[in-house]
Amino acid sequence: MSNPLAPSWLVTPDDANALPATVWSQNALRSAAGELTIAGVAASALVEQFGTPVYVVDEADVRVRARGIRAAFDRECARVGTTAKVYYAGKAFLSTEVARWVSAEGLNIDVCSGGELAVALAAGVDPARLGYHGNNKSEAEIDRAVGVRVGALVIDSVIEISRVAKAAARHGRVQPVRLRINSGVHASTHEYLATAREDQKFGIALVDAAATVALIRAQPALAFLGLHSHIGSQIFESDGFAEAARRLFALHAQLCAVAPVPELNLGGGFGIAYTSVDQSLAIDELAVRFADIVAAAAAEHDVPVPVIAIEPGRSVIGPSTTTLYTVGTIKDVLVDGTAIRKYVSVDGGMSDNVRPALYAADYSVRLANRVSDAPPALVRIAGKHCESGDIVVRADYLPGDVCPGDIAAIPATGAYGWAMASNYNYLGRPPVVAVIDGVARLIVRGETEADLLARDMGMTQ
Repeated sequence: MSNPLAPSWLVTPDDANALPATVWSQNALRSAAGELTIAGVAASALVEQFGTPVYVVDEADVRVRARGIRAAFDRECARVGTTAKVYYAGKAFLSTEVARWVSAEGLNIDVCSGGELAVALAAGVDPARLGYHGNNKSEAEIDRAVGVRVGALVIDSVIEISRVAKAAARHGRVQPVRLRINSGVHASTHEYLATAREDQKFGIALVDAAATVALIRAQPALAFLGLHSHIGSQIFESDGFAEAARRLFALHAQLCAVAPVPELNLGGGFGIAYTSVDQSLAIDELAVRFADIVAAAAAEHDVPVPVIAIEPGRSVIGPSTTTLYTVGTIKDVLVDGTAIRKYVSVDGGMSDNVRPALYAADYSVRLANRVSDAPPALVRIAGKHCESGDIVVRADYLPGDVCPGDIAAIPATGAYGWAMASNYNYLGRPPVVAVIDGVARLIVRGETEADLLARDMGMTQ
């Protein structure tokens, strides 16, 4: 029987131990003893070696998803007479190891800060395969990007045109650029994740775009590649992309009448499943729809089909990662005198996954160290921070005998978990561990108290 406190979308599971395939990484399964294993490594072994919290990345899962996106867009773009440029959006999660994985699988990388650029360069990624975003790139960041010969800089404001042109002239090169357009298309997503609304910080309004492109083309040190659009994140349908393409193509055709425009970048934001009821579009279907959308728009405006550029991040790294926590305290809370909500507190929280607090994002949870035939109980997974809003999983079912010392596993935490982590309440950011073929290795070291104190200038030497 469903708990009346459960949200309407959450169904009481027949088996609170099951791992829905759409939510978990491709190599996550239960061992014969009932323990969660990821790529052949048991959860208890990971906890024993690395502690908790810990982000566990299924390397093969990342590589398969990256390779699949590359293949799907190559195939469908060839079908309509063009090619694809696929950029991994590094803001989702970037380390030197992940940069090497996605690069090896044929993806370019999109960065949006000097730090992300530094990571990609440290990983040995060819700068020509990098795109650089940002609404307020500093002059130093622009100069460095141009100096290392980044493949494309995305201009986000008129002010940036002269800054990039001066840097390019200073380095004696012609810098390829795209122009970020605010299409006005409203993605079906959280308000904070919709990035093409009229009243927001990104891009140039459509009505001002032609004049802005003319300013770019007037700079001999700049080469205009094309328009860029990004309508939001965690999007489950293609209608928004279709409408953005329709609006952009009228401008694209106008610009083609003056000079060739080789590319059109439709951004990323492809959604993934965080719960068993989330229905994301398969990448193969998404590639078909993108290719058809662009081909139809090009035919309508009688212009060549441009190179299609996209920037997936979450859909590459998100499903690959599981965060493991240790259960601490448990409270059965009677709500409105009618039903029990079981609060299960873990040893992390909003410092390692701020999305539930920031976006009211939903996640799933399972016991990792064992299975149980106890009846399912509605749980809320709470963090240890001094905030009532410090919730990791707002609602899911676990076996009712969940107890202190159990290992709780939260799937689909690869995107924006570590990337948005903080030291709130002076918690160190957790380690990131890659697993493949039964072997676990540390790819990002966790922070210690010594790390947290190292920058405190009040410490005596």
